[in-house]
Amino acid sequence: MMKLRYAPVLVMLLMLPAVCMADAIDKIAALLKQGNVHEIATYFATNVDVSILEDTNVYSNTQAELILDKFFKANKPAAVTILHRINSSATYKFGVIIVKTDKGKFRVSFTLKGAPATMQIIELRIETEKT
Repeated sequence: MMKLRYAPVLVMLLMLPAVCMADAIDKIAALLKQGNVHEIATYFATNVDVSILEDTNVYSNTQAELILDKFFKANKPAAVTILHRINSSATYKFGVIIVKTDKGKFRVSFTLKGAPATMQIIELRIETEKT
């Protein structure tokens, strides 16, 4: 009987590393759902290759934040689904997320590069989801 009393605590302790180690793709997906452009921008590299709908260019991280903010002001996010992820390398990650907004669905893909603790977005693409 005494052993069962501590079972929930043991389960929570075992799950703690999985919760704390959410990778950058999961974190960015959560930020996309919130439309939290300022926090997403903290992941931007010094220069970011940005493509939003038909507009493609390389921008400074500050310019990229402004462009992404403009997109999310026009398209309020409601839900996200992680469609695809490549995280087999410690220094390179790629994610594809479907963002459902008040104006429709968009496919957001991004490339992260760097050390595991300091992954930075080097490429961000947003296009209309073709379903």
